[in-house]
Amino acid sequence: MTNSHSDALVFFGATGDLAYKKIFPALQAMVKRGQLNVPVIGVAKAGWNLDRLRARARESLEKHGGVDAVSFDKLSSLLRYVDGDYQDAATFQALRKELRDAHNPNHYLAIPPVLFETVVEQLAKSNCAQGARVIVEKPFGHDLASARELNKVLLRFFDEADIFRIDHYLGKRPVNNMVAFRFANTFVEAFWNRTYIESVQITMAEDFGVQGRGAFYDQTGTIRDVVQNHLFQVLSNLAMQPPARLDSESVRDEKVKVLKAISPIEETNLVRGQFLGYRDEPGVAKDSKTETFAALKLEINSWLWKGVPFYIRAGKCLPVTSTEIVGKFRKPPALVPESTLTENHLRLRLSPEVTIAMGMMVLAPGEGMATQAIEMVASRSSAADGDAYERVLGAAMEGDATLFAREDYVEEAWRIVDPVLKMSTPVYQYQTNAWGPREVERVTPIGGWSNPTSYETSVATSGAAA
Repeated sequence: MTNSHSDALVFFGATGDLAYKKIFPALQAMVKRGQLNVPVIGVAKAGWNLDRLRARARESLEKHGGVDAVSFDKLSSLLRYVDGDYQDAATFQALRKELRDAHNPNHYLAIPPVLFETVVEQLAKSNCAQGARVIVEKPFGHDLASARELNKVLLRFFDEADIFRIDHYLGKRPVNNMVAFRFANTFVEAFWNRTYIESVQITMAEDFGVQGRGAFYDQTGTIRDVVQNHLFQVLSNLAMQPPARLDSESVRDEKVKVLKAISPIEETNLVRGQFLGYRDEPGVAKDSKTETFAALKLEINSWLWKGVPFYIRAGKCLPVTSTEIVGKFRKPPALVPESTLTENHLRLRLSPEVTIAMGMMVLAPGEGMATQAIEMVASRSSAADGDAYERVLGAAMEGDATLFAREDYVEEAWRIVDPVLKMSTPVYQYQTNAWGPREVERVTPIGGWSNPTSYETSVATSGAAA
C-alpha cells in the first residue's frame, strides 16, 4: 500500500474498555480537527447494533473529555457496526459488505494478541486485507520468542510497511519534544555526549498501585509493562544519532541502532521490588514474584555514548507521579574545593508538566568563594497537548510510520530484557510512598538518584532558585 490516506477505519474490540476510555475520545478529536472523514466500522461480539454503539460512544465521551455536539454528530454519521464472532467467516463477509467501496482500509486490532492470527487470517480470506494496513496494540508479545511469532503471523498477510505497532507513548508530544530539543538546538550537540555527560537517568514514577488491574499486572510486571516499550522509546530518543532524513525509515533506523548497541541486562545491574500490600490486590497471587518496581543500568556501546551508564527506574506506589530525565555532567577541574560542588545537570520532565531545566553552580550569598547549586528553568508548559491516541491513529491513517515500532526494534527491545526476565532474580519488598527497596542502592548513579518532586514543589523550588 502507498502512503495514501486510508479510506476506512475498522476497529476490532469496539465494545471494549480501551475503546471506551481512549478510542472514542480520540476519534471525536480527529473529526474536530478535520483528520477523520471516512467510515469508522466497529467490530465486536456483543449482540449490539449500530444504535447501541453510538450510545456507547456518547457515554464514553461524557466520561472522558466531553461531548462536542458538532463533532459527535459527524462521528455518529461515520460509525458503522458489525457484530459477530471472530472465528466466523460470516462476520468478515459482513465487514466486507460494510466497507462498500473502500479499497485501502486500516484495521485496528484493539484486541488481545492471542486473537491476532485469527483476525488477520479471516481478513485475508474475506479480501478485506488487500490494499489495507493493520494497527496492533501492545503488549507485542511477552518475550522475544512470542514477539517473533507475532511478527511471523502478521507478515504472512501484510507487508512490514503496512504494519503499525502502537506504543501510545510515542504519540505523546513531550516524548517527541526530546528529539526536537536535541536536533533543533545547536548548543545541545556540544554537550550531549560521552565527553561531558557522566550518567543519564530516566525515572517513571507513579504514586498509585495497580488500580484493579491485578490479574493483568501479575502476568506482566513493570519491566514488560513500561520499561521494555515506553522507557526504551525514551532512551532511543535520548541516545539516537541525527537521522539522515526525516522520513519514518531513517528515524526508525537510528532508534534501532541504539538498541543494537546495548547488551542484554546483567543480573547484577537489575533490582526488582514489590510494594507491600500488592499481594492483597484482587487477582494477584498470594506468593507473587511479579515486580512493581525495577531499577536497571544499561550501557550503549556507541561512538556517542560508550562508557556512559544509563539508569532506568520505574515503579508504582512511589512518592509522586512523574516522568523525568536527568543527565549529570562531569565535574569541572574546579578552582574551589570539589567537595562543595554539585554536578551540573540537564533535567527534562515529560509529565505531569513539560520542563527543560539546567542545574548549575553560582556564588553563594556572603563573603568568599562559597558556591551553591541552583536550577534555571528554560521552559515549562502543560503536558496536556492533544491525546496520544489521536496522534498515533491519525498518523496510521496517513501512512506515517514514524511513531510506530518496527519489527526489528521490537525484537531488539525484547533481546535486551529477555534473559534476565527468565532468571529467578529476587524481588524485594518496599513501603508505599518510598523510592523502591533499600537494595536499589546497588543500581544507583554516582551522586545518587535525582528524585522528581511534585509539580507544586518543583514550581516553588525552581521559581525561588531562578
